[in-house]
Amino acid sequence: MKYPRSSPFWRWLLLLCVAWLGLQFFFLARIALMARLAPESTAFERSQAWQIVSTQGRLPWRQDWMPYNSIGNHLKRAVIASEDDIFAQHDGVQWDAIEKAWAKNAKAELQASRAASHTTRPPKVVGGSTITQQLAKNLFLSGERTFIRKGQEFVLTLMLEAVLDKRRILEIYLNHVEWGEGIFGAEAAAQHYFRKPASQLAAWEAARLAVMLPRPKYYQKFPQSEYLAGRTEIIVARMGGAQLP
Repeated sequence: MKYPRSSPFWRWLLLLCVAWLGLQFFFLARIALMARLAPESTAFERSQAWQIVSTQGRLPWRQDWMPYNSIGNHLKRAVIASEDDIFAQHDGVQWDAIEKAWAKNAKAELQASRAASHTTRPPKVVGGSTITQQLAKNLFLSGERTFIRKGQEFVLTLMLEAVLDKRRILEIYLNHVEWGEGIFGAEAAAQHYFRKPASQLAAWEAARLAVMLPRPKYYQKFPQSEYLAGRTEIIVARMGGAQLP
């Protein structure tokens, strides 16, 4: 008796599923190690290092790992107030922000479909990213904005929240987030912009660094930005209500 052979499509689909699951276990193992060992670098840092070397022929780089308690509370509160105001309460995702982002993406896709046929540029994908989501992206993923990458980011975010506590997530984030070209981590940023340790930043200084985070290279070049100054005052006023993990 002969059994029907499975089609090449199903075999490839099975292989893809197995490969995807293997990748997820690899990510999970890496995250589990981070509970004890600080990551030496992130995918984003490595891509930035390559870009700097390829354009400048050298690698000006500042980064110094500092434990959680050696990073001043002013900076922790400022970053939470600016980037993720309910960081200590959520499970890694702000669902209302995700809903708004999906609505915006759907609108962008509709507008793109109505655009001229010669336009091949894909619509910009946005997401209401929490600190945990930003960390997931920086640790493992590329900078491209696609739905597939956002889906992987979501899975990694859940892994980070399940394996690491909030203090560890914030500690890793603050030590690896970008604050300018070749400037990574709170200590390097504090030393570069204010010539002092991250533990000694005043509230206004911490707020100014936090406001830089969405566009650090831009504000590095334009430190006199009116938006930067105005937004800094807003974050200073909000810092008192920021809950630390």
